[in-house]
Amino acid sequence: MTEAFRRISLMIREDQHEQLAELGVNMSGLVRSLIDDHLSESKITLAVSSETADLYREIVSNTGSTDADIEPHLRAALKSMLKDRIARMEKLHRTIK
Repeated sequence: MTEAFRRISLMIREDQHEQLAELGVNMSGLVRSLIDDHLSESKITLAVSSETADLYREIVSNTGSTDADIEPHLRAALKSMLKDRIARMEKLHRTIK
């Protein structure tokens, strides 16, 4: 069964167009993929520093890792962050008279 598509008009900045064209990116495919990610109930997007993004790409490309491999480590990091935030909130709570 073929998927039905709808043609739309999309406005992007000139610099975005130039960068995507230089990379040979299929903009329709990119937009469809981003929309699928946005509408997914199980995908997240993280904004990180360029150093972290480079590290992520290097590790994933050199180890054959997938998002499923990274998930347990992300959950551990989130648990650690929550523990830290709770401790800070408890400290604040103790200071209130």
